[in-house]
Amino acid sequence: MADRDETPDERFDRNWNELLQELRVAQTGVQILFAFLLTLPFNQRWTAVSDTQKATYIATLVCTAIATLCLIAPVSHHRILFRRGRKKELVATSSNLAGVGLFFLWLSIVGAVFLIFEVVVGMSWAIGVAAVLAAAFIGIWYILPIMRR
Repeated sequence: MADRDETPDERFDRNWNELLQELRVAQTGVQILFAFLLTLPFNQRWTAVSDTQKATYIATLVCTAIATLCLIAPVSHHRILFRRGRKKELVATSSNLAGVGLFFLWLSIVGAVFLIFEVVVGMSWAIGVAAVLAAAFIGIWYILPIMRR
């Protein structure tokens, strides 16, 4: 890998800006999913869901809340650490939070799809589609980039 002609501060600024671009994409997705999940219990059909479906919903909602927490946390960290010469720590911590947030976003999306398929077409389809989707996420989000390292 060719080194860039940049100072450590310039590198941290570039890394921060790249991380922010990534977070913008993830934050939009998690916020839309979170809003969808927050409205479900107020739907007229909600009283007809099984205890298993309610447990799936609660687990998915909690995963989405954790994803939201982690993906938006770098904004709060930046506000608190702004102009304090802590960019290196900010980038490292925010990168870790983004990784955790993406993991919980992955769980949230699979959980939401599982729940919808279970309600609409039944448990067998829900398990099958969720398993394929989980494998696709693992392959595309994790294995593919690791292989390209």
